[in-house]
Amino acid sequence: MVIDNSHKVYGLIGHPLGHSFSQGYFRNKFADENIDAEYNNYDLEDINQLMTLIHENPAMCGLNVTIPYKEQVLPYLATIDDDAKEIGAVNVIKFIKDENGELLSLRGYNSDAPAFADTIRPMLNSRRTSALVLGTGGASKAIKHALEKLGVEVNLVSRRKSASTIVYEELTKAMVSQSKIVVNCTPLGMYPHVDECPDFPYRFLTHEHLCYDLIYNPDETLFMKKSKEAGAQVKNGLEMLLLQAFISYEIWNREIDL
Repeated sequence: MVIDNSHKVYGLIGHPLGHSFSQGYFRNKFADENIDAEYNNYDLEDINQLMTLIHENPAMCGLNVTIPYKEQVLPYLATIDDDAKEIGAVNVIKFIKDENGELLSLRGYNSDAPAFADTIRPMLNSRRTSALVLGTGGASKAIKHALEKLGVEVNLVSRRKSASTIVYEELTKAMVSQSKIVVNCTPLGMYPHVDECPDFPYRFLTHEHLCYDLIYNPDETLFMKKSKEAGAQVKNGLEMLLLQAFISYEIWNREIDL
C-alpha cells in the first residue's frame, strides 16, 4: 500500500488528557505556516491500545507521550535515543518510514531534559548547586538527568521511602537550606485540582531558593504561591512546554540514521 505522504498526523497519548497545550500549539503552528498536518489528542485507557491506534492512522508520523505512559511505552520502541535510554523515559516518538510511507519502526526520545535545562540554566548561580526533585515518575527522571548534566546535585523526594529517595517527613531545615532548587515533578496542583500541592516544608524556603513547578495550568500553582510567600523565586512549566513542542517537531522532521 502506498501512503499519501503529503498529509501528516501527529498527536499526544496519555490518560486522562483533558486540556492539551500541545494540541492548540501545533494546530496554530500548522495553520500559520500552511503545513498540511493535524495534531490530535489520543486518550488511551491502556498502553496496549497504542499499536491499534497506529494501525488505524497510517499518516501518523510522530507522537508526544505524557502521564502515565512515558515509561510504559518503552517496550513498543525498536530504538531509543541515548539520553532517553539513560533517563528511562520517553515523551517523543518518531515514526521511521520507508520512501513509500510504510512504517518501519518507532524510535523514542526525551525532550523534557533539554527543554528543562534550557529554561533553568539562566537561573543557576553559585548557591544553587543542589536540588530537591519532588516525585519519582518519568518527568522527575528527566529533570534529574538534566540537572546532573548541569552540575547540580539531586535528591529525589517521594511519599514512599526507598534506597534512592527521601520522604517528605524527613526533610529538615538544614536539608532545604542546602538545596536551593526545588522542582515539583508531581501532578499535584494541576487544574482542576488547584487546591493541592506537595507536602513540602515551605517555611524553610528563603529568597535564595528557586522553586520550579513543571505544571503550567494554572499559571500559579499552590506550590508556587506558598514558595513565593516564603520569599523564593518561582517559575512554572510554560516555557519548558513551548521548548518541548519545538524540540518534538524538530525530531519528527529531521533526517536520522536508521
